[in-house]
Amino acid sequence: MSSDKEKKAQGRVLLPSTIIPTRYDIKLTPDLEKFTFDGEVTIHLETTDTLDKACKEITMHAKELCFLSASVQVIGGGPAIEAVEIRDHKKEITVTFVFPDGTIAPSSTLVLHIKYIGFLNNQMAGFYRSSYTNIHGEKKIMASTQFESLDARRAFPCWDEPARKAIFGVTLIVPVALTAFSNMPEKCSRTLEGGALREITYLDSPKMSTYLVAFCVGEFDHVQAQTRHGVLVKVYTPPGKSESGMFALECATKALDAYDDFFGLPYPLPKLDMVAIPEFAMGAMENWGLVTYREVDLLIDPTKASNSQKQRVCTVVTHELAHQWFGNLVTMAWWDDLWLNEGFASWAENWAADQIFPEWTMWDQFTTGHLSYAMKLDSLRSSHPIQVPIHRAEEVEEVFDGISYCKGGSVVRMIRAVLGMKSFQHGLSKYMEKFAYSNTETLDLWTAWEESSGMPVKEMMASWTEQMGFPLIKVTGETWETDKVTLELEQSWFLSDGSSVEGDDEKKWCIPILTCTETGTQKDMIFMREKTATVVIPLSSENGWVKLNAGQEVPMRVLSTSTMIERLSEGIKNKTLPICDRAALVTDGYALVKSGHMKPEDLIKLLASYTNEDAYIVWQGLADVLTGLDSVTQDDEVLNANFTKFAQKLVITLKDSIGWDKLEDDGHLTVLLRSTMAGLLSKFCSTDESVAREASTRFAKFQEDPSDMQNLPSDMRSAVFKIVLKNGGQKEWSDVKNYFYTASDQAERKFVLGTLGSSNEVKLKKQTLEWSISGDVKLQDFFYPMGSVGHSSRAGAEIAWQFFQDHFQTIRGMIGKGSPSLMDACIVNCAGGFCSDSKADEIESFFKTNPLPSSARKIAQCVEGMRTNAKFLQKLQQSDLSSDAFWGSL
Repeated sequence: MSSDKEKKAQGRVLLPSTIIPTRYDIKLTPDLEKFTFDGEVTIHLETTDTLDKACKEITMHAKELCFLSASVQVIGGGPAIEAVEIRDHKKEITVTFVFPDGTIAPSSTLVLHIKYIGFLNNQMAGFYRSSYTNIHGEKKIMASTQFESLDARRAFPCWDEPARKAIFGVTLIVPVALTAFSNMPEKCSRTLEGGALREITYLDSPKMSTYLVAFCVGEFDHVQAQTRHGVLVKVYTPPGKSESGMFALECATKALDAYDDFFGLPYPLPKLDMVAIPEFAMGAMENWGLVTYREVDLLIDPTKASNSQKQRVCTVVTHELAHQWFGNLVTMAWWDDLWLNEGFASWAENWAADQIFPEWTMWDQFTTGHLSYAMKLDSLRSSHPIQVPIHRAEEVEEVFDGISYCKGGSVVRMIRAVLGMKSFQHGLSKYMEKFAYSNTETLDLWTAWEESSGMPVKEMMASWTEQMGFPLIKVTGETWETDKVTLELEQSWFLSDGSSVEGDDEKKWCIPILTCTETGTQKDMIFMREKTATVVIPLSSENGWVKLNAGQEVPMRVLSTSTMIERLSEGIKNKTLPICDRAALVTDGYALVKSGHMKPEDLIKLLASYTNEDAYIVWQGLADVLTGLDSVTQDDEVLNANFTKFAQKLVITLKDSIGWDKLEDDGHLTVLLRSTMAGLLSKFCSTDESVAREASTRFAKFQEDPSDMQNLPSDMRSAVFKIVLKNGGQKEWSDVKNYFYTASDQAERKFVLGTLGSSNEVKLKKQTLEWSISGDVKLQDFFYPMGSVGHSSRAGAEIAWQFFQDHFQTIRGMIGKGSPSLMDACIVNCAGGFCSDSKADEIESFFKTNPLPSSARKIAQCVEGMRTNAKFLQKLQQSDLSSDAFWGSL
C-alpha cells in the first residue's frame, strides 16, 4: 500500500518536509476601523536528520502579510538570532526567512518568532470583515475567518497543508465591548491598561490542520444547551435575534450525541460553538469547535421559517458536525482526497437528519437531490473522477463541486448498501480509532471496510472513485416465467449526449446489482464485474414486475425493456413500487431520451401515467424533468407551446388535489409538495386566470401583513412573487424589491433576490441586473438576482449573458481574490441558460479571450451541457413530439 501512496504523491508541490511545525502560538490584535490586524506568532519547529547541514532558510506559506521582524532560537543553543533577510514570494504565496550560516541544524528543536501586519479584507477569505446593521439601525463591522482551503496563510505565516498538523494556542486582543471566540474555550481574560482592550487567551487546541483554525470578533447574543453526553453547544446570533438560533441548537445537540454513538468515539473538544456570519461565501465551514455559517443556513425565524429552510438548516448543521470527526479528527493527507471529507459528510448529513426527523424520509429525498445532481454532472465528458490528481494546492478550488460532495456521498451510500450497516459502521469506528489526530488516504478507508466486512472493497471501489462517469445497465434479453425472470445485462459508460469515441468501450465498473419486486427488495445481490451478466429474480405472481437498482442505491442509469416498463406501470398506479423507484423511472427516462437510448414519445407517455401521483419525492423528480424539457424546448415555439399545455394539465391536477391552503394535519413532506406545486404553477400556469388571481389576492394580503403565514407561507412566497411579477409591471416589481429592504431576516430577503428578474419587461430585467452589482446586495448573494433573470426565459438568458459580458471587469473586481465559487455561480446564472451550438461557441470564445483558470471546469461543464441540450432538442424535433396529433392523443 505504501508504494501506491508514494506513486499517488508524485508531482505534488509541497513545502520541504525537513522542517516540521509542532505548535503555533498566535496573537492577533484586529482594528475594525482601519481594517488591519497586528500579528505575532511563535512557532515550535523540529528539524529532521535529513536537513541539509548548510540550511539557513525557513520557508512557509504567507499571503498579503507585511513582515516586520523574525527571529529563531535553537532550544539549548543560546539567544534568539534575527533574520538577515525576509523574502516574499508572491507567485508561490510563500515567505522565506534567511538567517546567518549555521543557525538551523539537523535534528534540532527551534522556536521561530515573527511579527507582522495583516489586512481584514472584504473578500470573505482569510481573516476578513463583514458589515451588519445592529438593533439600533447602525452599520457595524465584525471580523471572522474562512481558511479552507488555502487562506490560513492570510492570517498567520504557516505550513498551510492538511498533513502538517500542529497544536494551536490563540490569543486575541479586542475592544472590551466585543465578544471574541476561537476553536477552544477561554483559558484566561484580562483588561489591558487604559481599559479599552481585553486580551483573551484560549486553551490549546488538539493537533489539527491549519485550515481548521478559526476566530470571530463582534457583537453577539447566544443560546446554549448541553448534549446528553455533556458537551456545551452555543449558537451565536446577531444581537436581538437569539431565538432564531434555537432550531439549529436542537439539531446540533441531537446530532453530536448521534455521531458519538455512531463513531464509537466521543466528540473530542469541550465545547462546540456555531456562529452566523453576515457575509459568507460558502454555506458553512467546519472549523473544529467553532463552525461558521451563512446566516440563512443557521438562523430560523420560528414564526416564519419554511419547511424547506428548516430542512436546509438541519442538513447543513449535520453536515458540518459530521466533519468534526470525518475531516477534523481524521483528515485527508492531501487535497486529492477531498472527497473523503465532503463525500462522507454528504452521506452523514442525511443519516443524522434521518435520526432526528425520520418523518422527513431523507434517504428517499437523497435520490432526487444529491444522487440526481451527481449524475447530471458526471454524465458529461468534462466531469472528473472523485479522486482527482492535484499537484498544486490551488487546483483544489475546482473540485469543491457536486462530484466531491454529491457523487462522493452517493458512493458512500452504495458502500453502506453493499456492506450492510453493521460492517459499514464497525469499519468506520476502527478507522477513526486508528487514525485519530492524523491523516489518511482513500486506501486506508477501503482497508478498514475490507477488515470489517471480509469483502474486496478496494477492488470494487476503484472503478467508482478513480475513473469519472458511471454506468448504464441495459437489459438486452429477458425470459419471463411464472415464478421467475431471467435478465441478460450489458454495461457501458453513460454519457448525457449519447456520444461514443474510440476507447469508451474499455470502461467498466464493479456494479452491485440490487433488485426489487412487488414483494420488496431481494436479498440476493451479485457483482457485475464484466461487460455482461445474467441475473435470475424470483417472482411472486405470473404478472409480477421487477426493477433493477432497487432503492437507487447505485449511481447508474437503467434501460429497461418495454415489457419491464409495461409491468412496472402497474406498480406505479397502485404505488407498490417504492417512492424513490417511482421517481427514478422518470429521471432515468429523461436522461435516456436525452442520450438517445429511449424514444421521446415513451417518456411523455410515462409522464402521463403519473396523473394521480401524490408523493413529494416523486414530484421532485417530475418537476426536474418538466423544467428540463421546458428549458430545452424554448427554442422551438410550437413544440414548447404543446409541451406547456401538457405540463399544465399535470400541474393543475396536482393543484386541485392538494390546494393552496395548508391543512392542520399536513406533514413536512406535504408542505414541501405544496411548495413544489406552487413553483410549477409559477413556471407553467402563471397566465392561467384562476392561478394569477389567487396569487394576486395572496400578494395583496401579504403586503398588508408580511407576517401572515396562513395567507402566504414562506414555502410559497417565491412562487407567488414570480406569478405576480410575470403578470405585473413596474409597480409589482417595485413592491417586491421594496420588501428586500423591510424584510426581517435574510431568508425573507432571499425570496426577493431569487425572483425579481421574473418580470416579462426587458427594462425591469435589466434593472434587476444593475441592482445586483449596485452595492445594495451583499457579495455573497449578488449572483441570485442574476439567476432570476438568466433562468426566467430565453430572452432573460440573452439579457443576463449580455450583462455579464458588459460588466465582466466589474464582476471580477467585486469578487477579487475571494472564493472562485462566486464566479462559478455568476457564470451558471448568466451563461448557463442556452441550448444551441452557436451560443456555446460564443461563450467558449468569450472565456478564451477572458480566461478564468479557477472556473475552467465550470465553464467546460456549462458549454458541454449546452451542446448536449442542442442535440437533445434535435431529437425531440425529429420525433412525434413535433406533431400536434401526438399531443392531442394523450
